[in-house]
Amino acid sequence: MTETSTKSPEEQAQAQAAILMQALPHMLRYDDAIVVVKYGGHAMGDTTVARNFARDMVLLEQSGVNPVVVHGGGPQIGAMLAKLGIKSEFANGLRITDRATIEIVEMVLAGAINKQIVGFINAEGGRAIGLCGKDGNMVTAAKVAKPNDEVDLGFVGEPAKVDTTVLHQLLGRELIPVLAPISQGADGETYNVNADTFAGAIAGALGAKRLLLLTDVPGVLDKEGRLIEELRADQIHALIADGTITGGMIPKVETCIYALEQGVEGVVILDGKIPHAVLVELLTDHGAGTLITR
Repeated sequence: MTETSTKSPEEQAQAQAAILMQALPHMLRYDDAIVVVKYGGHAMGDTTVARNFARDMVLLEQSGVNPVVVHGGGPQIGAMLAKLGIKSEFANGLRITDRATIEIVEMVLAGAINKQIVGFINAEGGRAIGLCGKDGNMVTAAKVAKPNDEVDLGFVGEPAKVDTTVLHQLLGRELIPVLAPISQGADGETYNVNADTFAGAIAGALGAKRLLLLTDVPGVLDKEGRLIEELRADQIHALIADGTITGGMIPKVETCIYALEQGVEGVVILDGKIPHAVLVELLTDHGAGTLITR
């Protein structure tokens, strides 16, 4: 038997008004602000989550926010390489990327995944534009240096220079940029840039009000596995030193520190699998994830 609501139309309207009253101050706070959202993790493979994410981006843009989406695609890259019989090797959590691999990485990131996200946003009534770091020389990359005797990572890069000209032509014109972290170096080579690092560089160059890093975990956790709701940048190194922050969370919080140093007001690490996580973080009193500030 299907359960039906016992609320009258008037009660339902009042409940909706209460939600709007809570959201309105936050909407005013982010009016015309730039919010960079890094969309990644295994949640990208879930169609329902992807459509919810697209709907959230459209709602933000329609509410006066200027969202910029940066996406990853590690699992999808791995799947395509396996399909083509190309073996993946990693060093310090980064994919060793030879010339054959970088061609596949660019095809998957700047092609398939980028246009899929663009399609989802457009299907929800938005107007998304798919780009990568090469477009308009948006992000010029430098090859990640090989420290000491460690393995050469190949065509793995890091942002060396960000030119926001193209993005400023798009923002504020009802367009949502969707960026793949593929860039060209001064040497003319193509480089795969870590999506978190790419998003941090974009957010810093744009002076974004918020950088949201959507991942597969609730945020930064303490040693008992409980969410740490707020952190200052100067607390992070101590948490790394005492073993609270470990593994893949270390480069994420380092990206947070970098973005804050570049002028981003706040960075949030949150679980992208939670329905409408971005809206919960930006437009409710409760928020989501771990907020990191200067």
